[in-house]
Amino acid sequence: MGLNDPQWGNKNNGGPPDLEELLRKLNEKVAAIMGGNRGAGKGGAGNGGSGNTGGGFSKQSFGGGLGLIIGIAALIWIGSGFYIVDASQRGVVLRFGKMVETTESGPRWHLPFPVETVEVVNLSQVRTVEVGYRDNVKNKMLKESLMLTDDENIVDIQFAVQYFLKDPSDYLFNNRMPDENVRQAAETAIREVVGKSKMDFVLYEGREQVAASATKLMQEILDRYKSGILISKLTMQNAQPPEQVQAAFDDAVKAGQDRERQKNEGQAYANDVIPRASGTAARLIQESEGYRQSVIANAEGDASRFKQILVEYEKAPAVTRERMYLDMMQQVMGNVSKVLVDQKGGNSLLYLPLDKLIETSRTGGAPVEAQPMVATPPSSQRSDNTAAQRARDSLLNRDRGAR
Repeated sequence: MGLNDPQWGNKNNGGPPDLEELLRKLNEKVAAIMGGNRGAGKGGAGNGGSGNTGGGFSKQSFGGGLGLIIGIAALIWIGSGFYIVDASQRGVVLRFGKMVETTESGPRWHLPFPVETVEVVNLSQVRTVEVGYRDNVKNKMLKESLMLTDDENIVDIQFAVQYFLKDPSDYLFNNRMPDENVRQAAETAIREVVGKSKMDFVLYEGREQVAASATKLMQEILDRYKSGILISKLTMQNAQPPEQVQAAFDDAVKAGQDRERQKNEGQAYANDVIPRASGTAARLIQESEGYRQSVIANAEGDASRFKQILVEYEKAPAVTRERMYLDMMQQVMGNVSKVLVDQKGGNSLLYLPLDKLIETSRTGGAPVEAQPMVATPPSSQRSDNTAAQRARDSLLNRDRGAR
């Protein structure tokens, strides 16, 4: 509807809406909100006329309401500067984007936005970065996991890195993507360590040493970049050859295990045989040493006895010779069971069966008489005497050897 419409004035009470009236109503609403409804009502009742003085817009009342609004807004703006920092957190205050201070735990206040802002950083939170896989070991990232060893073999390694924050300002201002920085530093460190190690060392006995060396090198890299990150732990999730050569590698591992088993069995057999052989050798050595000592002692005793006999023989040769003969005969006759007695001047020999005499004396039977033997010719007697002399000499030599 246009302003020149003849019906316009009737519908709007004879003219356009009054601007002062609109402002007055707005002022009344603000006063009502702030507790001034009663005063506004009285003013409206007392000035209810149609004159400009009683019912017109008051600039003083408008200025008071606007100041009240500005005051409330200022209080809200100032209150927005309060914040609380937990014990595990640190607050970094930025003034127009530049760091001003780092606040400790507790209730704090800063100049509200847009003058100052606060970045609250959690220092105790454990953050984890996965290298070589994502979310699951089966979900491999071959570009990250395949590495070359010192002996020119390829290994597939997946590991996880856990880290904390040690400097919130360095963490905020020196890192654009902290997790990606940690991942790249971890991959660089582990590749350097694996590249200086053998394949078997990385896969088996040296996994802990590889993880420790990579952790140390990774921390050095991050400190060099002033990242404000502290590496907590590097965990090897999986380390194995590539899938394409897994079967051949398993055969080689099995052969190595068989070799170790056979070596252990041989070592066990050697541990069983060598001590016994050493004991037997020691026993033989001791026996031979004992035999040597015994032979030396017997020889020394025989030599001493011979010297003593020689001294006595030089004093009385006939007596010593007779005594030696009697001692020898006593030893010889003590070990025989039959005795032949040669009678001088006769043609017969007496035969004494000592074994039967001893047996008869034990059983109490009749005594056995000596049986005469036919005499032999003189030539035979001489030969027998010679044989007997030789036998006596042989027995004497045996007796000396036994002593």
